[in-house]
Amino acid sequence: MRPLVVGRWSLARPGLAARIAAIALSTAGLAACRQDMHDQPRFKPLAKSDFYADERSARNPVADTVARGQLHEDTYFYTGKIGNTPGDYLPFPVDENILGRGRERYNIYCAPCHSRVGDGNGMVPSRGFARKPASFQDERLRKAPLGYIFDVATNGFGIMPDYASQIPARDRWAIVAYIRALQLSQNATVADVPTGQPVPSKSPRFAEPGSGATLPVVDTKPETEGSEPK
Repeated sequence: MRPLVVGRWSLARPGLAARIAAIALSTAGLAACRQDMHDQPRFKPLAKSDFYADERSARNPVADTVARGQLHEDTYFYTGKIGNTPGDYLPFPVDENILGRGRERYNIYCAPCHSRVGDGNGMVPSRGFARKPASFQDERLRKAPLGYIFDVATNGFGIMPDYASQIPARDRWAIVAYIRALQLSQNATVADVPTGQPVPSKSPRFAEPGSGATLPVVDTKPETEGSEPK
């Protein structure tokens, strides 16, 4: 009887059959291991469990558990409130950079409804998508504490959604600072003008005109004597 030949190998060789059998068994073992990895002994989300008295596999976090980066020790910075009362101060000093950041974020998130001057005549309500929001120039909101405006931006009010997930807390405070600047700009008196500042102020010169989507580029070059303003 002639031996079975597989390729160049013959099963008649000593020990070859045993090697092939060992390889086959080990391959089967690996396949079984892989299947065990696919079907691990674990709970699927919201699966029932007989181990716990409430029969829920998902357990509540340990008391006072805080997610990484979410400690929020400064309560006023994240809520705008002192206890249950809105505060009326900013949690950090305000400079030109803060106001510039507030203007940028305000124009992105707030101006579509509140308009760029804060009078509530934004593009969204003017197209009938939502009712007109309150004007920041109303006496009530001009006297509202800063923490109240921050709280509304954080948690929403009426049909206005909350923006806590979209705007970081520091940017929300920057927006609040810029809203105060808008309120002052629309209700300023001559007494608020610094000494030496002409009233009305000279119109800015633009190096490049803007469009509805872009702001104009202000010409920062000083005017020469006798030159006509552009």
